Amino acid sequence: MSLSSLTPQEIASRLENATADYERFAARGLSLDITRGKPSAAQLDLADDLLTAVTGADAASADGTDTRNYGGLRGLPELREIFSPLLSVPADQLLAQGNSSLTLMRDALAFAMLHGRPDSAAPWAGTPVRMLCPVPGYDRHFGLAEALGFELVPIATDAEGPDMDQVASLVANDPTVKGIWIVPVHSNPIGVSISERRTRELMTLQAAAGDFTVLWDNAYALHHLREPHPEPIDVLGIAAEAGNPDRPLVFASTSKITHAGAGVAFVGGSPTIVDWFARHTAAGAIGPDKINQLRHARFFGSPEGVRSHMRKHADLLNPKFAAVDEIFSRELGPEDLAAWTKPSGGYFITLAVPPGTASHVVKLAGEAGVKLTPAGATHPHGVDPDDAVIRIAPTMPPLEEVEAAAEVVAACVRVAAYEAVAAPRS
Repeated sequence: MSLSSLTPQEIASRLENATADYERFAARGLSLDITRGKPSAAQLDLADDLLTAVTGADAASADGTDTRNYGGLRGLPELREIFSPLLSVPADQLLAQGNSSLTLMRDALAFAMLHGRPDSAAPWAGTPVRMLCPVPGYDRHFGLAEALGFELVPIATDAEGPDMDQVASLVANDPTVKGIWIVPVHSNPIGVSISERRTRELMTLQAAAGDFTVLWDNAYALHHLREPHPEPIDVLGIAAEAGNPDRPLVFASTSKITHAGAGVAFVGGSPTIVDWFARHTAAGAIGPDKINQLRHARFFGSPEGVRSHMRKHADLLNPKFAAVDEIFSRELGPEDLAAWTKPSGGYFITLAVPPGTASHVVKLAGEAGVKLTPAGATHPHGVDPDDAVIRIAPTMPPLEEVEAAAEVVAACVRVAAYEAVAAPRS
């Protein structure tokens, strides 16, 4: 049903009902927050055995290294061996570092700015840099690139990944286009997993910049909600076959797997890229937190240990995603007021509301006690030209709070939609 097909009387009646529902929710004095994709306390509890996995009397790694001391810049081999097949990166091409993959992305881009990549004609600093940003996309990627002074270029996305015709036309003749962000599995926020076909296109496309970089962020590669799930793509192997072995930089972390902010981050690439990253890192680091890496290696034990752990996460998260879908289906579906994703993994649901109403929905929700991510956060510079996309993060609050928040958001969408057709905004 189209809103434009409703009579003025029907619109007025539905707006009245929606407003009454909204005011009922607003009167409850709620204080709910579904702004960021954080793990819940119950998810964090799953990894509490980490806290006792290493003691001072037993702090030696598998090769006898005393993890309490300096050294080991590339990270513990046993932990790299565990995550190698999970990320489809050879262990000797995977570095285990500190707690944040975002920090590693910043470091990689800063190294490129200051020194250039191994395949760069010159450092990136001092010349314009344009970064391709699939949208809707990951706000932290956009914020990092913006902070470094890059120009952000939106790229359309479909069910297979970024629009490769658009990408190819931009990179072919413009040497200032230095890279593209890719979240290959369960992307933030729409949950799309890039196809192998698109991956091959990315690795084979002709780029005017010889150091064109694919920032391959496996932020949600292991966060599956159901089976079957996407398997990791061997992006390094595909890049090598295409004759561009240095093009991808692979990132991942355990931040939403074990304890957020106290996990382990990884960076991988070709042997040349890994040596380049390690060499520049060595100038400012003597070694990562190997005790924490040993905790993780002992806690998981094997790749299957990680997979088993992630199934426990899925058991906790699935009811929350199902609740949002059920409430949106009930409250918004019959009147076709919005569309939303039903992701097979990741941390978000993307809600598409009538164009021009997303900011108003977020404002209404805030006034009713439900904090949402700002409208536009899914786009470069925080600007969604259609003002139509809202990111929903149902992971952290308890189930009953997720349900209450979803009901408020649905009421806000109804109010905003009917207000827009009753009295269009200028």
